[in-house]
Amino acid sequence: MVKKRGFNIAGFFKTLGAVLGFFITAMIFVFVGLLFINVLNFFFTEPVVFDGNVALIPVKGTITTTGGTDVWAKGGVKSGTVVKWIQEAEEDDSVKALFFDIDSPGGTPVGSVEIAEAINRAEKPAFAVIHEMGTSGAYWVASAADKIFANRLSTIGSIGVRSSYLEFAGLMDDYNVTYRRLIAGKYKDIMSPYKEMSLEEQKKVQERLDRLHEIFINSVAQNRGLDIEHVYDIADGYIYFGDEAKELGLIDFIGTTEDAKKMLGKELNITVKFRKYKEKKGFFDMFTSVMYDASYKVGQGIGSVWLSSTEDSGPELFV
Repeated sequence: MVKKRGFNIAGFFKTLGAVLGFFITAMIFVFVGLLFINVLNFFFTEPVVFDGNVALIPVKGTITTTGGTDVWAKGGVKSGTVVKWIQEAEEDDSVKALFFDIDSPGGTPVGSVEIAEAINRAEKPAFAVIHEMGTSGAYWVASAADKIFANRLSTIGSIGVRSSYLEFAGLMDDYNVTYRRLIAGKYKDIMSPYKEMSLEEQKKVQERLDRLHEIFINSVAQNRGLDIEHVYDIADGYIYFGDEAKELGLIDFIGTTEDAKKMLGKELNITVKFRKYKEKKGFFDMFTSVMYDASYKVGQGIGSVWLSSTEDSGPELFV
């Protein structure tokens, strides 16, 4: 019979001390680096160009309601900011159309829907160009446009919903660690990593995913004017190249930004000049962004498992 190992308190605190020491040192280096990068961004970021007749609105990076501050990646899309730009363009008589510059893997359901619904509400023509990627929530956004352009090798589609979590119940049992469950509401700790998920809980989470998937499918079918059964057939989460997406009716044209620009100009009988929208951050925003990035980057490497194991918000969904 194999004897289970007891919990080593001294070893735990020794490890914790080493981790904290590394965290503080890394925090200093990351903070200095991010501060330098953000200072450069603050002084050299282009302001919004206000003299164009077509609103060029970027949708680049992960879509959320809070936006992103990751200076190492492509950034993030704050749905509220994009919605505000759409509303401003709609109210400005000098703006004749909306043009969405998309390169995004998707994001949260609410963030994606907020942008898509704002496009649906807009009365002015809306064109979208997908560059490297327009998948999941980003495709939800693109589908609301009147015409969609993409490269033949762009990745498009991924009409699906995902949710995942880590489970440590078996590992805790190996180390003789017990999870004492104290809750009010039988599903309050659903997807807790400290316990095995029951079949009933799995069913509940799957029902939530299926419901959101159905809403996604119906929106795409309505936005694109496609038969609902056809969308169900292709809404399996798979991604398509641009030429495949065109055959399936997910996009309208294989082409570049210039191709879309020429078509829009011809349709409206105007010479298209883009009014470029880009969020300009103040120095205070820059400073808080640095603090967030420093904390996030170091914490992501050190405590991603600890962080996910302490969440109490239920399953997190992404489209």
